[in-house]
Amino acid sequence: MKENGQKDLKSQKGKRTRMRRVLTALAVVALVLVCTAGVCFLYVNDYYHRTGDVPGYLEDTDQVKVSEFEYGLFFDGSGEDTAFIFYPGAKVEYTAYAPLMQKLACQGIDCFLVHMPGNLAVLGQDRADSILDSFDYEHWYIGGHSLGGAMAASYAASNLDKFDGAVLLGAYPTKSLKSEAFAVLSVYGSEDTVINREKLEAGREYMPQDYNEVCIQGGNHAQFGNYGEQDKDGTAAISREEQQEQTVSAIAEMVRGQ
Repeated sequence: MKENGQKDLKSQKGKRTRMRRVLTALAVVALVLVCTAGVCFLYVNDYYHRTGDVPGYLEDTDQVKVSEFEYGLFFDGSGEDTAFIFYPGAKVEYTAYAPLMQKLACQGIDCFLVHMPGNLAVLGQDRADSILDSFDYEHWYIGGHSLGGAMAASYAASNLDKFDGAVLLGAYPTKSLKSEAFAVLSVYGSEDTVINREKLEAGREYMPQDYNEVCIQGGNHAQFGNYGEQDKDGTAAISREEQQEQTVSAIAEMVRGQ
């Protein structure tokens, strides 16, 4: 009887030890999940905010009507047959690009400014699908800034037949955009120290033979949008307004030349 009692005691101790190990493992997993969720929350909510002048560009004007659609803002100008889908830069509040969209809409190019999940275009690359399916335009263009431009280029590469061209602002493609009927405009600032120059150079091999490249003298990476200075960016030698005006002029020229 004594021997059986000792066996039962050892068995109970073994069960308690295993239970403690299981509970410890579960506690560790729970802690990791909580920490991961916290890091993700902080990362998603750490982004460049629009500057104080942006709200004025979210209002209707005599030339442009601004309204919401499923995935962002629609800038409806005087044009009727041409539209531009724009993907914002990574970790930038999407409305920071409203001034640029307003200026383009004034040139007869209706603009769809897309709001990305977590302000990351890599999480919403296919959002152009819904826009193309929901709106009727004869000529479509797609583009974006920084990571948004790279994601727009990637989307365009798989849908060359749906677009007349792409616009890359401080960005470069990683897939082929070569097509006789497809135009590409690459715009970047001479003082941009955010963009990887080696990858910018490498991206040229994916461009159509007759693509257009514009280097804005004195421009930097951040001034395509209205969100202040960007970490590790160069100091611009021209104003934000001047950089955006040159950008709008280059885009309008590309569209008119199609």
